[in-house]
Amino acid sequence: MTIKLHCFGESGHSYKVALALTLAKLDWQPVFVDFFNGENRTPDYLALNPMGEAPVMVDGDVTLTQSGVILDYLSEKTGLFGLHDPAIRRDVLKWVLWDNHKMSSNIGVLRFLKNFLPADKRPAETIAFLEGRQRVAFKILNTALQDQPWLVGDTITAADLSCCSYLYYPEDMGFDRKDWPHIDAWLTRISDLPDWAPPYDLMPRALKAA
Repeated sequence: MTIKLHCFGESGHSYKVALALTLAKLDWQPVFVDFFNGENRTPDYLALNPMGEAPVMVDGDVTLTQSGVILDYLSEKTGLFGLHDPAIRRDVLKWVLWDNHKMSSNIGVLRFLKNFLPADKRPAETIAFLEGRQRVAFKILNTALQDQPWLVGDTITAADLSCCSYLYYPEDMGFDRKDWPHIDAWLTRISDLPDWAPPYDLMPRALKAA
C-alpha cells in the first residue's frame, strides 16, 4: 500500500519525512497541502490533523503527525535510522528533540520572515535575534561533527535527517556552508547517499520559484 505524505515543498519538517521515505525506498507519494492559502485550517484538514500542521503521514490504518514521531515509526517499520536500536535510541532522540526546539523551530521562522513576507513587512529586530540563535545552533552542530561523520553511530540516523532538513533549502536563512566546514562535509555525505534528492524534487512547491 502506498504511503501518503501530506506536505508541501517549503516545509522543512515535511522534508525530513520525505527524505526518510525516499532513502528507505518505501512506496510513497506526496499529497499537496496548500498551506499558504490556508488549506491547513479547513475542517477537512483539521480532521486529519487538529494541530493544522504538515506533515501528516498516512500508512494504511496509521495516521501520524509531527516529524519526529513519524521518523520513529519509519525506523520501527524499516529497521533503519537508529530509533529502533535500544543502544543508540536515546542519543538519536536527544538530537531530534534538540533540533525541533533549538534549530528547526528557529530557522523555519527565520526563513519565512526573510523570504516569504513582503520586504516592507520583515521585522529587522526579530530577524537579527533569530540569526543570533541560529549561529549558536550551528556552532553546536559543527562541533558535534568535528570528529565523527554522523551525529550518532556509524551511519545516517533520524538525528541526521532531522537536523539536516532546512540546510538544503536555497532560500536565505543566514546559513553559508563555507562558514561551517564540518556541517558542510556532513551535508555532502548525506547528499551523496543513493536516492537522495533535494526538497523541491520530492514535494510540490506551494509558491513559485523567484
